[in-house]
Amino acid sequence: MSQDYGLKSNSLLMRPDRQVGIVGYGAYVPRYRLPGKEVARVWTKGLGGSPIIEKAVAGVDEDVITMSIEAARNALARAQIDPLEIRAVWVGSESHPYAVKPTSTIVAESIGASPNIQAADWEFACKAGTEAVQASIGIVGSGMGRYTLSIGMDTAQGRPGDALEYTAASGGAAFIIGPAEEACAVYQGSYSFVTDTPDFWRRSGETYPSHGDRFTGEPAYFNHTLSSAQALMEMMGTTAKDYTYGVFHQPNVKFPSRAAQMLGFNDEQIKTGLLAGEIGNVYSGSCMLGLTAVLDIAKPGDRILMVSYGSGAGSDSFDIVVTDRIQDVPGRAPKTRDYISRRTMIDYATYSRYRGKLKD
Repeated sequence: MSQDYGLKSNSLLMRPDRQVGIVGYGAYVPRYRLPGKEVARVWTKGLGGSPIIEKAVAGVDEDVITMSIEAARNALARAQIDPLEIRAVWVGSESHPYAVKPTSTIVAESIGASPNIQAADWEFACKAGTEAVQASIGIVGSGMGRYTLSIGMDTAQGRPGDALEYTAASGGAAFIIGPAEEACAVYQGSYSFVTDTPDFWRRSGETYPSHGDRFTGEPAYFNHTLSSAQALMEMMGTTAKDYTYGVFHQPNVKFPSRAAQMLGFNDEQIKTGLLAGEIGNVYSGSCMLGLTAVLDIAKPGDRILMVSYGSGAGSDSFDIVVTDRIQDVPGRAPKTRDYISRRTMIDYATYSRYRGKLKD
């Protein structure tokens, strides 16, 4: 039976007519790792340090499509549903392989979900994946479909020598959203906070994105992340102490750690979902991947606050409660830590070849 988690009525709180949740989830992180000190060696003679230890790099034969398929298959394995029951496949990314040709249709057909589905690619910088999740909650919650598949996935994008080269990484996660009675974690409510803040952008035809340097911090990341999280907690009647875990968008390690502290979370609450130091910023899959790491070890009754951030700018926040079904789900597919622990180190030259940085 669907459980009532005591939601409070509020006109700004985004929640469907019927409760929905995560029926299956899956992660994917490529095995290749580029150390931050290797980037520093090439561009600063090793001076200045690195904001992360290393980052995950997609192989020469990997892109958003192939990685999305892997994560989707893991989500299906955990959900244990027929892919033909999925009614929407949505892929959020800022590095879709094609400018004109959807990623979503290829993913849908590869996992056996097409043709009777709605498919689309989503954009909103790093929160494209959680955007798709919110839409999925609406589709399932309204009864238009029993299951949907939402994916946040990206590949490393950073201009050679730019600060982004240290952190821009590859990987992401997939979530199958379905009825609460089948879910391992239930969405209690969500909230979005957006403004026109040009902190990060890439015009059509440009190979690499540009950013506003320190402008990306205070008026961009922190303003949106804190505003979204604080508003949701106020509507839910909660404080940081009510949550077992906090998961935040992680362009680096310092930003989410500081945001969490400002909201009242301690290191113990955020350490499981904070992966940036080990794999970098996987953009659209950042907080979604962090949530998979939390679900891998979560227990029934655990409460999770997940907050995404996308440049441009906006933040989606979610209040999630883990159900009894979590006890059987994680072991059905590789865990997020399994992907993080399998590592093949590469140098900058190999990274440049894999990511197509050598231009004619």
